[in-house]
Amino acid sequence: MEKKNNDSGCPASDIDPFKNTVSTSDENSEAPENIETFSKIIESRIAKYNSGEIPTRLGKMTEEESFFLEAVMHLSKLTNVIAKSSPSGLTLLNRTNLVLQRAMTFMEEEFRTLLEDFGGCSNSKVEKNSDYPSYPPEVVTRMNRIATAMISAGFETECCQVYSISRRNAFYEQLKMLEFEKINGDDVQRMPWDSLEGEITQWIIVAKSCSSTLFPGEKRLGESVFFDSPKISQSLFSNLARSIVIQILDFAEAVSRTKRSAEKLFKFLDIYEAIRDLVSAISESFSNDGEHELKSEILATRDRFGEAAVNVFCDLESSIKNDAARTPVPGGAVHPLTRYVMNYLKYACEYRDALEHIFQEHAKLEAYSSATTLDDHVESESPHDDVAATTPFSSQIMKILELLDSNLEAKSNLYRDPSLRDIFLMNNGRYILQKAKGSTDVRQVMGDTWCRRRSTTVRQYHKNYQRETWGRVLQILSHDGMQVSGKVTKPVVKERFKNFSTMLDEIHRTQSTWVVSDEQLRSELRVSISAVLIPAYRSFFGRFRQYLDNTKHAEKYIKYQPEEIETLIEGLFDGNPTSMARRKTGSDNICVSGKN
Repeated sequence: MEKKNNDSGCPASDIDPFKNTVSTSDENSEAPENIETFSKIIESRIAKYNSGEIPTRLGKMTEEESFFLEAVMHLSKLTNVIAKSSPSGLTLLNRTNLVLQRAMTFMEEEFRTLLEDFGGCSNSKVEKNSDYPSYPPEVVTRMNRIATAMISAGFETECCQVYSISRRNAFYEQLKMLEFEKINGDDVQRMPWDSLEGEITQWIIVAKSCSSTLFPGEKRLGESVFFDSPKISQSLFSNLARSIVIQILDFAEAVSRTKRSAEKLFKFLDIYEAIRDLVSAISESFSNDGEHELKSEILATRDRFGEAAVNVFCDLESSIKNDAARTPVPGGAVHPLTRYVMNYLKYACEYRDALEHIFQEHAKLEAYSSATTLDDHVESESPHDDVAATTPFSSQIMKILELLDSNLEAKSNLYRDPSLRDIFLMNNGRYILQKAKGSTDVRQVMGDTWCRRRSTTVRQYHKNYQRETWGRVLQILSHDGMQVSGKVTKPVVKERFKNFSTMLDEIHRTQSTWVVSDEQLRSELRVSISAVLIPAYRSFFGRFRQYLDNTKHAEKYIKYQPEEIETLIEGLFDGNPTSMARRKTGSDNICVSGKN
């Protein structure tokens, strides 16, 4: 069967000898006699493209288009053969070089057109996890064929330059749509935190977009277009990543030099995580010393934020140590310091993975023996092998809570009433426990053993309060000492009932102004009080009420019926309006680490 002619005017059967000649040629081979015809084929093809007779279009590559690319690659090989032949081939060499140059110029422009016109997302903002860059598969195939032909023909530099410029421009366009702007480092230093916080938020969006979508997309595209040249693909991506990352790091570097404060911790950790993800997105492309130098620079910037985080925790320790109050919180309520520290730790533990890594790295840099001492301390505090308490970050949280406990213990001494001192410690201890148990992150950091130990401590405060307040009341209701010479006398009964009423009134008057804001704890306190007081009073009332039946003004001594006791107990720990107002005023005047 006769082979089909292509539209170049040259039978395909005339091309096959060229392929065989090239594949078997050696230094003494003669140039094919019809190479001039072959050059004309390529020139004719280029002319038709330029005239629009064969327009560039999407869709599956045609046989003619495939033939053209193959012809260019063969011409390149034939040119090499001619260059190795006798000087008589110089004229032909000049001819083929000229044709090859024209072919490369044409292919370079075709390559640029495909890159710039068919990306599909250069003018629209890329969403997370979207298909970026969204070149149709047939366009990627065309670009791969062109790139392979250009590189095979010795035009690697021109091919890479077109690709690099095009993709860099497309990337910068995406950054622009993400509202990324270069900010002078001095401007960052002068910027108020509220304004800088907004800039950081936008920067994090840009960095995360680069890590999750833009860099992975560029890497995939390069690997597809330069499928036959993986080293070129890797080099192109590395160069692109380097130029982008340097710009992104400039802002982060400037932020890392701003004055640190407790309020900045969480944004610093956001930046830390964003840089960490950047490293993961581009680290596989690092292969030479220059690229490893860039990676080192990125990691150095990340570590500066890690050290800043460590220092913020040190500042928090100092704030707790130096928070010395002269007046107690009214009603024994939860202290503002407790609320601030626990809320701060709750948010900090949401960055647990980052902080675990930060404190592990910091521990490695600590070249003195405190690490061993710390490990011994943690193990002694965790007899049940509580793994959560053995990491450097967990140890740091433990240290802060120990400082808080010591501070609260000192503040409790501001209360003259031992019972109110116990209520204060119970309130704060319960708040700390509930914050830890209410946050999965905090609980994982602290561990179950710590939670059980904290629960035991709170219960002990409860027992201390009950013994201090109600132990004296129960002594009055004791049946001991009620008889004189073997007989119950009215004066003793009158005195006991009167003392009970007086003491109960005093307790109610005082402790109704005390505050237990945790509803469950308040209920537990009231139930425990009722459980010991009401049965004791019922028994005393039932046994000795009869001795005052005929007494004038018996109500002066027996002020309460047993069923009224529960009502009085229900009024405890609510806080009255005057007390609540004082407590609010006092709280507003307390400032810890920059937060009110």
